Amino acid sequence: MALGERRAAAARDYLATQGVAVNNIRIISYGEERPAAAGNTEEAYALNRRAELSY
Repeated sequence: MALGERRAAAARDYLATQGVAVNNIRIISYGEERPAAAGNTEEAYALNRRAELSY
């Protein structure tokens, strides 16, 4: 979970440097709770290292 939180915070910080107001950004890290791809392969791990943005 800590790694996911750091990844989410890094995405937030990048968006802030690009001019997005920090109060418009909410970060949530689901860790292993909601993977994008199931499995124990390197491809699945790569797909699960992600940030999803919505507005």
